[in-house]
Amino acid sequence: MARIKVSTVVLDAHDAHELADFYCRLLGYEVRGDEPDWVLVGPPEGVEGVPLAFETEPAYVPPVWPDRGPGTQQMMLHLDIEVDDLEGGTARAVAAGAVLAAYQPQDDVRVLLDPAGHPFCLWLPADRRPADQ
Repeated sequence: MARIKVSTVVLDAHDAHELADFYCRLLGYEVRGDEPDWVLVGPPEGVEGVPLAFETEPAYVPPVWPDRGPGTQQMMLHLDIEVDDLEGGTARAVAAGAVLAAYQPQDDVRVLLDPAGHPFCLWLPADRRPADQ
């Protein structure tokens, strides 16, 4: 059987470079590939993490969070980003250019929107959550 694996996640945006810069600031990633309308970023050598790519799409329409019902624009996918400090991670994401989403469905997760409007979640692993959660 042929080997098959996901090698990266690609996100569309009005400006691939702007969004790549945001995720580099947020995740400490480095640029691994750079073309006029496409950028690949990933963790520094020896650091675990999932590479991300960004593609400029002139007709890009930002996803909607939360879903507004059948027949409307939806988020399609989101990134889950593990943190060891939810408030600190949220502050870092906002300082990098994210916006805290108005709707927050869980106490141990923070939903934010990147500069292109893609939702992403910061979450605490079970061993980092306060005892009352």
